[in-house]
Amino acid sequence: MSLKLYSFWRSSASYRVRIALNLKGLAYEYLPVNLTRDGGEQNQPAYRALNPQGRVPLLVDGDFRIAQSLAILDYLEALQPQPALVPAQPQPRARVLAFCHAITSDIQPLQNTGPNQYLGRQFAADDAAKAAWNRHWIQRGLESLEQERAAVPETACAFGESPTWADCVLVPQVYNAERWGCDATRFARLYALAQRLRAQPAFAAAHPDRQPDAAK
Repeated sequence: MSLKLYSFWRSSASYRVRIALNLKGLAYEYLPVNLTRDGGEQNQPAYRALNPQGRVPLLVDGDFRIAQSLAILDYLEALQPQPALVPAQPQPRARVLAFCHAITSDIQPLQNTGPNQYLGRQFAADDAAKAAWNRHWIQRGLESLEQERAAVPETACAFGESPTWADCVLVPQVYNAERWGCDATRFARLYALAQRLRAQPAFAAAHPDRQPDAAK
């Protein structure tokens, strides 16, 4: 098995895949794609030939290529079933997926590089305005998830005592919340959970600051 991961150190979508790879114990080659240099390497013809979507992450397994982080997580689950990162039973599985989609579909896309660049280009938003935009959507989304968790018993991970995709997705989103200066008291339980998870080796090794292309 020879896995390659096209990644950007600060990309939360890449971050969640790195966590899953580590939890699965899967070795991979890290191939950086700088999303901000020279108009973004994701827009260069060489990378677009690999991934016409022009995004990271991109996982390559031999002749097989797959984009989109949740699709990659699903592929890894089939490739290496243990340890399982998604429940087998329909209802727990649905709850984990709902949690993941709330972040990957509702919260995270609004803070991507593309939307932020468009805000500046089309509406003359400066850095402060972009930061306010990102804080608003992150806090709103995480507050909603926090409210859903209010009636759920406290556990070591988001859904039970072992990590699932939900934990792979939550930790990078909380990293972004910190990056944009969100008020963590508005999602205190999720914030505390992310801090605990971040101390675990698989999560720690995936942290943006520990990637080979991290800004120094």
